[in-house]
Amino acid sequence: MFKPLFVMAIIGTAIGLALPTSEHVSESGAAKANSATSPRETVLEREDNGHFYVHAKINGELVRFVVDTGASAVALTEDDAERIGLDVDPDAYEYIGEGASGPVLGQLVTIDEIDVDGKVVDNVSGAVLKGSKLSLLGQSYLTRMGEVQMRGNTMVLR
Repeated sequence: MFKPLFVMAIIGTAIGLALPTSEHVSESGAAKANSATSPRETVLEREDNGHFYVHAKINGELVRFVVDTGASAVALTEDDAERIGLDVDPDAYEYIGEGASGPVLGQLVTIDEIDVDGKVVDNVSGAVLKGSKLSLLGQSYLTRMGEVQMRGNTMVLR
């Protein structure tokens, strides 16, 4: 039942993996709060590589995500999943879709809580992707946390 849901996440992952990424976290990639508005806005600036990045708190740990509005679900790297305490069985990966470079293997997971700058969503469906270098913040979080607006080089999460 979840496999069709993750096909879009896999496509988004494949695109993300194909694009070069920056290994550093710049100030523009961090969430910036504007406490004068309600609900609180998180303003993200586009990085040099064209992506928007945000840090989210999961199980008390910060995880750096690329905000991927084209991904159906949240996708975690193996390292991020391990760091936040998710059980990942190296023998339990299964085919969950196709990416630009071929079949994508992953494990379906439920993330207890994702908190981006106070925008908390519980019981978020996701996947741990084998070999992924980027964690993706997809629609299984974005559609439940509120509103996403893009204008030029700025993305606003409300």
